[in-house]
Amino acid sequence: MNSPLSDTPISSGSLVRHRTRSVRIVHGSRVVMVGGDAPILVQSMTNTDTADAIATAIQVKELARAGSEVVRITVNSPEAAAAVPAVREQLDRMDVDVPLVGDFHYNGHQLLTQYPACADALSKYRINPGNVGQGAKRDTQFAQMIEVACKHQKPVRIGVNWGSLDQALLARVMDENAKRAHPWTAQAVMYEALVTSALENARRAEELGLPGDMIILSCKVSGVQDLIAVYRELARRCDYPLHLGLTEAGMGSKGIVASTAALSVLLQEGIGDTIRISLTPEPGGDRTREVIVAQEILQTMGLRKFTPMVIACPGCGRTTSTVFQELADRIQTYLRDQMPIWKGTYPGVEAMNVAVMGCIVNGPGESKHANIGISLPGTGESPAAPVFVDGEKTVTLRGERIAEEFQSIVLDYVKNRYGRN
Repeated sequence: MNSPLSDTPISSGSLVRHRTRSVRIVHGSRVVMVGGDAPILVQSMTNTDTADAIATAIQVKELARAGSEVVRITVNSPEAAAAVPAVREQLDRMDVDVPLVGDFHYNGHQLLTQYPACADALSKYRINPGNVGQGAKRDTQFAQMIEVACKHQKPVRIGVNWGSLDQALLARVMDENAKRAHPWTAQAVMYEALVTSALENARRAEELGLPGDMIILSCKVSGVQDLIAVYRELARRCDYPLHLGLTEAGMGSKGIVASTAALSVLLQEGIGDTIRISLTPEPGGDRTREVIVAQEILQTMGLRKFTPMVIACPGCGRTTSTVFQELADRIQTYLRDQMPIWKGTYPGVEAMNVAVMGCIVNGPGESKHANIGISLPGTGESPAAPVFVDGEKTVTLRGERIAEEFQSIVLDYVKNRYGRN
């Protein structure tokens, strides 16, 4: 019988980033780099009426506090454009230096030219080439927006979306396809139209004077396989930084799963420089959920580190008690809530792993692998909870205050391990 052992070691998954140009997004003295060797950034978008400057500034602050590194706001009316400087001023008063991106459709050429303070207050513009105008007006209105970007030295994301694809360009691609000896499928034609729209408009922007290192591209679709196919081709044909996101991903677990499935494939292939998770919030839900999901995708893939990760078992018939579930949730919430303070005070803490396990089957082992872990008693087990720190058992907790005592141990560990000496 042959030995089951391999002669060569199993290598871990690896990632090589698709090389792209570097783009600078500037607000005041803060510079955020996109592309090149910069880390993949997390972006989000407000859902407030931008004309309500206070409400918008508050939500931007919440998104930034949750970890959004760039925040996009809608600029869809004269009232919204007029309010953008007030949003920026309010954020500056609150010491929120996150760059703002203006999202323009249909009337962006008017708003950017008629409200120069808005154009200046924004750090970047998003232009949808399918919504800049029809016929002869299209080229003129697109040019007006690019001219403003050049004047104010603002980078632009040319964001194509298959829900608002330039119909004239689509018709052209369809006509070209009809002349082929072996015509492509309708799906392939749609893919080509999306990629062509992004690339042709980027080239047009450069012809109008916008430097190539001030352009970011995106081609948003709502199907997982469609997104993967389009971005693979877009990455093959250009070196502009790419913004990833599954548009209209949906609500709850559906939106999270679909976005994760699509973006993880592309990120593993080295494609993507910024990401946004387009979740539909639950009624009254927290908008920051999309930021947390984006961070968790990047962190679980080993691409970024944002907050200490909590490892917890799913539970089984051995763990009829809910104690470990409640403790895992409590610790995870505690760690995330502390990060706005800890990231400046305890550098490196975002790489910490905490294990909260429910019984002796895998509990001690997982706890030893983590920086700090606890193995709670399962059904019928001795009412004791051993705590492991850096692989060594340090104490056994008992009684009604296990949660409070373990949280105190975690805090002491953070102070001792990551505190500045």
